[in-house]
Amino acid sequence: MPLWFSRTMETETVRTETVITGLGTIGSCGHGRAALLAPLADGKPVATEVNRGAGLHREGGARLAALAPDRDVSRWISPAVARRMSLPSKLVVAAARMALEEADLGAASAGTARTGIYLATAYGTSSSTEALLRQILLEGAEAAQPFHFSECVANAPAAQLAIAVGARGPNVTLMQRESGPLLAVARGAEAVREGGVDRALAGSVEELTPLLHALLDRFGALARAEGGRAEMPRPFDRRRNGFLAGEGATLLVLEREDAARARGARPLARVRWGGAAFDPTASVSDWGDGHAGLAATLRAGLDRVPGGPAGIAAVVSGASGSRRGDRLEGRVLRAAWGDVPLPPILVPKAIVGEYGGGILTSGLLALEGARFGSTPGFSEPDPEIGVAPHGGGALETPARVLLTGLASGGAAGWLVIEQAS
Repeated sequence: MPLWFSRTMETETVRTETVITGLGTIGSCGHGRAALLAPLADGKPVATEVNRGAGLHREGGARLAALAPDRDVSRWISPAVARRMSLPSKLVVAAARMALEEADLGAASAGTARTGIYLATAYGTSSSTEALLRQILLEGAEAAQPFHFSECVANAPAAQLAIAVGARGPNVTLMQRESGPLLAVARGAEAVREGGVDRALAGSVEELTPLLHALLDRFGALARAEGGRAEMPRPFDRRRNGFLAGEGATLLVLEREDAARARGARPLARVRWGGAAFDPTASVSDWGDGHAGLAATLRAGLDRVPGGPAGIAAVVSGASGSRRGDRLEGRVLRAAWGDVPLPPILVPKAIVGEYGGGILTSGLLALEGARFGSTPGFSEPDPEIGVAPHGGGALETPARVLLTGLASGGAAGWLVIEQAS
């Protein structure tokens, strides 16, 4: 019998609930949440061609990625400080300061021993790791630069963020691939709710180098042109053949609701529930077939939410165009809802790409009533999935939204966020 691990984060009373008071995001659409509104409404992937000049990519492979085109973060980090940071560290610090600004928290009030950091990344600081290994291989270990060494570890961005804002509480980096952003926020929300910290900065960061893009493509993970069809992620479609890889950073400010309201902050959303599980049928590099166990954990969490599954007005799905990942996602949702009709299913990763935390921003925008266009590339339903994504058109502003994230390797994470007004 498979062994299932699950963890849930529950709320008890209004006094101890966790709310989101600030959002900072940088990605393929630009800086800030407003930059995502038009692409989500248009339903078109925001992608550019990856530099293939080094000859790392295979012939006929993927060419596109959701890269962050605007890497100027001088509004949030001075050039003198930024030169001592890798790109992921710069993105994280800039996104966090953007979030703190929206939350009306200055650096002095943000940086305390009671501020925790909970950050997810799938691949860490790729460029620093590549540079360090290149120096060692070509010039010998004595040539290795300390800068590259200190920035090549996965938790370097979280450490740089703590230094930048003076956060002296818990500093946690999670590497749970596609489920990482949701698990990081759930972990931070739980710490706030239980009183372990007064405030948390939680989210995700990713950097996509040409080498990493080429490796993902060689493993068959990325969408590519095939059969006369353009290169495009096709979530839930029968002809899907991979996802659009992306980069960026998204950070949320999490606080206790009573404390936030006492200082006059306007909560953007309330974190109603967060859950995690593990699918033991998954291999180390692919999705498994354990939808029944994952669905049982998800359903148990939804039953703690007012109205149960019927109380969820929209699902912001982690489906991305992955063959096995989308199949597992659809089966989990169907099994969790059972006889209850599924709400509209929004698939933002088809627009902003996989990694970088764009799903967090999309979830908040959905809760704020943002318009979502039709899902790119979807035209032929997959009978193995039995789920169709949102086809475009107006949606009622949802009172409560579920965000899902199922990862290759077996990890799973969910968040339920709701209106806090």
